[in-house]
Amino acid sequence: MTALAPGKIILSGEHAVVHGKPAVAMAINRYAKAHIVPDASSRISFDLLNISYHKSHTISALKELKRRLKDDYQKFLRGEQGIRDVLKKPFELSQFAISRFLDSINQSTDSGFKIKTESDIPLGCGMGSSAAMILSVIHAVSQHLHLEMEEEQYFNYALEAENMQHGRSSGLDLKVSYRGGCLYYCDGEVASRDVPDTPMYLVNTGKPAASTGECVSHTESFFKRTALADDFAAVTQSFDNALQAQDVTDMRRAFRENHRLLTEIGVVPRRVETLISELERQGGAAKVCGAGSITGDAAGAVVILADFDPKALCQRHGFTAEAIQGVTLGLHAA
Repeated sequence: MTALAPGKIILSGEHAVVHGKPAVAMAINRYAKAHIVPDASSRISFDLLNISYHKSHTISALKELKRRLKDDYQKFLRGEQGIRDVLKKPFELSQFAISRFLDSINQSTDSGFKIKTESDIPLGCGMGSSAAMILSVIHAVSQHLHLEMEEEQYFNYALEAENMQHGRSSGLDLKVSYRGGCLYYCDGEVASRDVPDTPMYLVNTGKPAASTGECVSHTESFFKRTALADDFAAVTQSFDNALQAQDVTDMRRAFRENHRLLTEIGVVPRRVETLISELERQGGAAKVCGAGSITGDAAGAVVILADFDPKALCQRHGFTAEAIQGVTLGLHAA
């Protein structure tokens, strides 16, 4: 069977959501997929196409990996190492998710299985690629074992895996990928919103030089020392009001203010800021829709609201823009 989980973009509230403030996010038509088939051996085989990883492991080897990652994560929490020292290789995310899930359900397997993953969600660009992959893998395994689970079970199993990637995940990516649609999210509570009825474009500015975990750690001091958290919350509330009224003018206004706040906390590289400034001069609005980056020229995904086609403008700045759509269907089997 095959499980699919959509990626996401944050329309308002990046970084602040980690500190208990609201955010609005939307599932989009980009997916992580996990396909699973039985294997007569007692091993679990991984065929992770996007990172060219093809290898099989025993259950005991995966348990040892899980133990090592959990130990390293505790070192991160104690401030003894950075979050990049926890997951040392990209393939460890899927391996940890499977091992942790199997342990959690106390399910012993006499036979193994082969799992193949692929994704058209850009990796490391703030579009929820890790959350979507974790959920698709867990769903594929649960269906393979004929288990029925509730949303909260999926969330709890997946959150620990995502923490290994991001340090202290807000859980927003998981909620959006699981449910689909557009969600208002605050401190674990979720409310559905209609998908915005306005053209949107996505610009992948490239994989940031800094990880999400590093950006979150860098911005913590801003939220502890200043009133920025409340400023972000106010912008998100303005955007949410405009979204519910489908008022595109006010949505763009909130986008521009959100961009200014993200620039203030240092997660918008100069090259990306230059692009957004020109879009604003032509009447559009744009913002980083993930963690951004505290170093380098790339900031991951940027989302654009505009009543004109921004592709030529983006091309002049060395970027490619493509139209995107919100999707109402979240995690599901194909």
